[in-house]
Amino acid sequence: MVTVTLPDGAARSYPAGVTAATVARDISASLAKAAVAAKIDGALTDLSRPIAADARLAILTSKDAEALELIRHDCAHIMARAVQEIWPETKVTIGPVVENGWYYDFDREEPFTDADFAQIEAKMRQIIAARDPVRTEIWPRDKAIAHYRAANEPFKVELVEAIPEDQAIRMYWHGPWQDLCRGPHLAHTGQVPPDAFKLMRVAGAYWRGDSRNKQLQRIYGVAFRTRAELEAHLKMLEEAAKRDHRRIGREMRLFHLQEEAPGMVFWHPDGWAIYRVLEDYMRRRLSARGYREIRTPQVVDRKLWEASGHWEKYRENMFITEIDETSEAGGHANEKRTNALKPMNCPCHVQIYNQGLKSYRDLPLRLAEFGSCHRYESSGSMHGLMRVRGFTQDDAHIFCTEDQIGAETAAFIDLLGTVYRDLGFESFDIKFSTRPEVRAGSDETWDKAEAALEAAVKGVTSDYEIDPGEGAFYGPKLDFKLTDAIGREWQCGTLQADFVLPERLGAEYVAEDGSKKRPVMLHRAILGSFERFIGILIENCAGRFPLWLAPRQVVVATIVSDADA
Repeated sequence: MVTVTLPDGAARSYPAGVTAATVARDISASLAKAAVAAKIDGALTDLSRPIAADARLAILTSKDAEALELIRHDCAHIMARAVQEIWPETKVTIGPVVENGWYYDFDREEPFTDADFAQIEAKMRQIIAARDPVRTEIWPRDKAIAHYRAANEPFKVELVEAIPEDQAIRMYWHGPWQDLCRGPHLAHTGQVPPDAFKLMRVAGAYWRGDSRNKQLQRIYGVAFRTRAELEAHLKMLEEAAKRDHRRIGREMRLFHLQEEAPGMVFWHPDGWAIYRVLEDYMRRRLSARGYREIRTPQVVDRKLWEASGHWEKYRENMFITEIDETSEAGGHANEKRTNALKPMNCPCHVQIYNQGLKSYRDLPLRLAEFGSCHRYESSGSMHGLMRVRGFTQDDAHIFCTEDQIGAETAAFIDLLGTVYRDLGFESFDIKFSTRPEVRAGSDETWDKAEAALEAAVKGVTSDYEIDPGEGAFYGPKLDFKLTDAIGREWQCGTLQADFVLPERLGAEYVAEDGSKKRPVMLHRAILGSFERFIGILIENCAGRFPLWLAPRQVVVATIVSDADA
């Protein structure tokens, strides 16, 4: 027998292997009808998942926040089924949930067009109306591979082969259609609202995001709980199109991008004026808060990136050059050096910290840089100012002791709030990401850092989101989201505690007792990048900048030609 504890504290006994669906039926017929999924010990699961040991159980309905993600996930599967029922030769790949909806990638000879969307949506509604039960099974690896080879689904074969040996291979069905998926899913297809989804667009996408692989067709869709929510979203998208920073930037002659320098911005005089005013404003704010501005090289030898760990983790996103060094004496090449344009500033900031002996009296040390960085982004992922290859971060790193994390975090949040309000954003949301399973540093250090960050957040607001296990491997982090004039959220600011990089790059300070210790490194940014933030500003104010940011504050219009100067 197992004991199932409900959210109200009530405990019920059942035979081992009981499902959440059975418990829901025992509670009430109405709950069983409304149930879409469950949480077992906090983990989101299907209603059909067996409960093997004592557990805390919550039954979820469509009113719960988690239900919307399941609706979108099921829409991805239902759309893939619809596509294969209409065009059976189509190969399926992956279909994850994304913001406001989902996408699914297909391999098909003929291109999808907008005209196909109505046919796909109609088939999706037929599948929803059928109310096909969703069922799941665990399969042996060999069986899954054989199944997909027989079905001529090469992408699924590759996915199964890549699953670690110790990980279960789970299959889901609704009706005759089956897909490889971790789940969870709704109880039946009829739980997807038939009038609250819409297919939006089709785009190209390389298999596994690698341009050397086959190009696929990616269909995007959105889904909500109700028709009203869908219509509100579509109206927001119409307004967003009117505010598109690319159009406004072109019409106001602020900037342009062109094929000869993909992902690199050509700033025109008025756009550069906005950039410089924003940079000067940030410089004043940082100086007033005790930050010291520095400048570090843009081209750095791979040895530093290897020492920091970025060469292993980030190499494919770096612009790399090879240089033949020559000796001054003979003028002959004697060494081939591999360099990279820096994709981030942090390793270089540690180099400045490491110059000269540091004492606990020197901490906290706040080093700021408007650092020019370059990252390789695929051509399909770039989007105006929002995602570019060359950008400037309002970057800073705070070197401090563990005991100073809380005060520095509180001071940063205060500064961030001041900047956002000055730039027209009255509120922001905070997400607090805690320790992942795989992490560096001791539990004691993590305990102290998490407590310090959370205490600092609580000093500002009680309304923040905890994202368990989503911290970086090197420390917990805070992410800050703005809401713009039409309700869209933008993640701009961040603060990340890092216990790892100071150790990898040999940063030390002399403690009060004379011993040498590692500082904690707080990575922090407010705007994120100037390019992206200016894009957000343009769309937030629809090109009508605040007077102090406007590139043209006054225009004198003459009525007759005699008045022209």
